[in-house]
Amino acid sequence: MKWETVIGLEVHTQLATKSKIFSGSSTAFGAAPNTQASAVDIALPGVLPVLNRGAVECAIKFGLAIGANLNRVNVFDRKNYFYPDLPKGYQISQLAKPIVEGGALTIVVDGEEKTVHLTRAHLEEDAGKSLHEDFHGMTGIDLNRAGTPLLEIVSEPEMRSSAEAVAYARALHTLVTWIGICDGNMQEGSFRVDANVSVRPVGQAEFGTRREIKNLNSFKFLQQAIDYEVRWQIETLEDGGRIEQATVLFDPDRGETRMMRSKEEAHDYRYFPDPDLLPVKLDEDWIEQVRATLPELPAAMQVRFQNDYGVSAYDAAVLTGSRALADYFEAAARACGQGKLAANWVMGELSAALNKAELDIAQSPVSAAQLGTLIARIQDGTLSGKLAKQVFEGLWEGAGDVDAIIEARGLKQMSDSGELEKIVDEVLAANPKSVEEFRAGKDKAFNALVGQVMKASRGKANPAQVNELLKARLQ
Repeated sequence: MKWETVIGLEVHTQLATKSKIFSGSSTAFGAAPNTQASAVDIALPGVLPVLNRGAVECAIKFGLAIGANLNRVNVFDRKNYFYPDLPKGYQISQLAKPIVEGGALTIVVDGEEKTVHLTRAHLEEDAGKSLHEDFHGMTGIDLNRAGTPLLEIVSEPEMRSSAEAVAYARALHTLVTWIGICDGNMQEGSFRVDANVSVRPVGQAEFGTRREIKNLNSFKFLQQAIDYEVRWQIETLEDGGRIEQATVLFDPDRGETRMMRSKEEAHDYRYFPDPDLLPVKLDEDWIEQVRATLPELPAAMQVRFQNDYGVSAYDAAVLTGSRALADYFEAAARACGQGKLAANWVMGELSAALNKAELDIAQSPVSAAQLGTLIARIQDGTLSGKLAKQVFEGLWEGAGDVDAIIEARGLKQMSDSGELEKIVDEVLAANPKSVEEFRAGKDKAFNALVGQVMKASRGKANPAQVNELLKARLQ
């Protein structure tokens, strides 16, 4: 039997506000336990929540960015359940009337575009954190995170592979960081993914029973967890077993999921409207004010990069992987006037150096202006591609600007025709066998002669001129 995978993602995005969603407590990461938990956060008697306007504006911004419907009146609900790190015994969230409904994201997998539709995105508060590793036989509770503003983004179950799920999660991560509503730090829990996974026989319309994999904090773990879960479900069904709806955790050390608890449904949480919070009303002026703060979005920028700089759709997608990367590329392309060449250098030499040094584009020792100047020197014939790599190494080491490095290291490309003709003649005289082979129709012999000329010139000869001179001599 052939099986089809069905995946929907729920992504908890921590909003980039300085204070919590219902109190003035700081959301800064890394504070000592329980030093950023106010009376509101720990639910002392008599306290009342006050909604953070900035969190609402983050949600509006996201809704506009994905072309969603913004509910002009949205309501906060109480989601009742008991966790040791949930002080109130309920979480303030949104159920019946979330702030964002609908919208879509376009992803690219194996060169194919696919649109993934979103069900909703709703505002809610985070719970605290249970600390197990620091105590023997006990669990510590840190309530610093309690009340941190979250936007939970729920997709339709439209993804059919772990590759599609990762592409969607990456696109979502790019978008929320791009528009500035989340710092995207997965290690700190700012962007956490829950994956709902089920399988069904190919051709069956009804969904299979899903299991939810909780709190995946890397794209690598997301892919591994889904792949394992799909294999496990298929093997279970083919062995005659049943899939029971459940919440599971992924163990990256073992590469497998394990059951945490049976899965709750909405009725288990006994939702009801929070009596301490009024409905939130969005007027058109407020929405338009937020719209005016949106930057050019990745999809629009990709189209513009293709039109303005002549890069491929794939290159444009890579170059808009983050706003910082897109800004760097555009600055370099403008500096040299060579969009495609700038794209090649940014995605090639620069990215390789950054990856090796484990640096982000914002930390690059080579500025966009310097890279643009370097590319311009290739274009005007001052440097060959090989020599340019040596100049790049100098820029990376902080040895000065492009022209200073070329001068100091004697890297200027040899373009003097008289000097080149002399080297070509010497190479031809020293390699009669290669000359005979070329004239006998062996193209590889010509490449060997080019290599000898480049070697004799210590890599400084202009490759195009070398080719022309050799062809002229060998006719």
